[in-house]
Amino acid sequence: MNKPVSAAAPAITTGEDYINSLRNRGLKVWLFGELVEEPVDHPMIRPSINALARTYDLAIEQPDLASVVSPFTGERVSRFLHVCTSAEDLVTQNKMQRRLGQLTGTCFQRCVGMDAFNALYSVTYELDEAHGTDHHLRFRAFLTDMHKGNFVVGGAMTDVKGDRGKSPHQQNDPDMFVHVVKRSDEGVWIRGAKAHQTGCINSHWMVVMPTMRLSPDDGDFAIVGAVPVDAPGITYVYGRQSCDTRAMENGSIDVGNAQYGGQEAMVIFDDVFIPNAHLFMDGQTEFAAMLVQRFTTYHRRSYVCKTGLGDVLAGAAAEIVEMNGIEKASHIKDKIVEMTHLNETIYGTGIASSYQGYATRSGAYICDEMLANVCKHHVTKLPYDVSRIAQDMAGGLVATLPSEQDLNHPEIGRLLRKYLKGRDDVSVESRVRILRLIENMTMGRNAVGYLTESMHGAGSPQAQRIEIGRAMQLEYKKRLARILAGIDEVDDADATANSLSEGYFQRVFALPGQPAGEA
Repeated sequence: MNKPVSAAAPAITTGEDYINSLRNRGLKVWLFGELVEEPVDHPMIRPSINALARTYDLAIEQPDLASVVSPFTGERVSRFLHVCTSAEDLVTQNKMQRRLGQLTGTCFQRCVGMDAFNALYSVTYELDEAHGTDHHLRFRAFLTDMHKGNFVVGGAMTDVKGDRGKSPHQQNDPDMFVHVVKRSDEGVWIRGAKAHQTGCINSHWMVVMPTMRLSPDDGDFAIVGAVPVDAPGITYVYGRQSCDTRAMENGSIDVGNAQYGGQEAMVIFDDVFIPNAHLFMDGQTEFAAMLVQRFTTYHRRSYVCKTGLGDVLAGAAAEIVEMNGIEKASHIKDKIVEMTHLNETIYGTGIASSYQGYATRSGAYICDEMLANVCKHHVTKLPYDVSRIAQDMAGGLVATLPSEQDLNHPEIGRLLRKYLKGRDDVSVESRVRILRLIENMTMGRNAVGYLTESMHGAGSPQAQRIEIGRAMQLEYKKRLARILAGIDEVDDADATANSLSEGYFQRVFALPGQPAGEA
């Protein structure tokens, strides 16, 4: 039996500390039909570990940006472990996410856990108010342990779902949704699987959560709990990504981004034990929808991380046109302006959602739901347009370049270096490297982090459209139109407006420095 990660272990400080903390854990990881002996040393997995390690090093380089003083321990910990208590906290998360996207050019895998922590803090508080339970105290104790070790905590939400037309308790195979299969006085055992789990193998702990609103008949599926990633009964199946085996070849050019990469895997739970101390919801089905909605509100505005990747891609596009000697063409300048406009549109809506954050009853701040969904809906579209423009400016070579082995071959390499030449003052290798980076981000391995995650992470496009429809306050807007058109009287306008949704006016129209009201 593996020994789970202990909160008593020395606190992780540097990226190197983090990488060392992942060794010798005995994880059951499958890749290409074989068990991986040591994930840290596997060439396909290591770039994703490097990306996450960068979150620790940034906390040393820019402590105010990427770390906070823990309210539980008094020591500095990663900002990814912090529960926001102000709009400024929410905004700083976004700034950190964009910076890490710039530094890695990929997914750095910690946003799900961060957003899960923030959602659970307020949900457990209100759950205990309603039921007289102690889930919030348990959660605070767990969070304190995570701060002591400065650990990486992943969030596991997306079930495999089976028949989408049936609720969890109606499935022919109940394992299509993670659920409780056995109970004792000490805790519960869970079974099921979570799909496309970001950075799960690179985490120390996972918080398992329901994936959707639940009915009263779904009690065994309304489970939230924390498990160490090396707990007995957990199996990981590593997900394939486009061009992923290039990382196993000699050389560094064809990979495009040899240092950093993302990670997705399926996590299979086969009677995994969760002790009572690590249970933060157990059967309270009416709070599943609140948890999912609050988590997705945080997580959808967290997709400003993609603007950091967009910065890299715009830079790569600008580099390749200079290497080709066409940077002064008016249509080229306009295309780079368009890439920037699209990228900043995402950032503007995401950070505005954070600026309009407001306090929940627990004291934790949550971002504006409408703008969070608008941000994520932009993310399902605009990175694809940015990628299209980058490919347009890169030219056909982005998809037809010969291999690094051919480029370095003593016979054919000489000819390739002659015919792949651009400007005289730019080396062929530099030109090829930029082209490979554009390929990597728009159709290769890190296209998962920039495009596929943009489409499906935190919910596919229709999920955001549903939430935008729920939050758009259409009756209030119709009322405004009727008043100005002379159809309705003005007398009861304020009463009508304030009845739209709890705290709506306080949140949207609060001035800087004024309290924003309670959710």
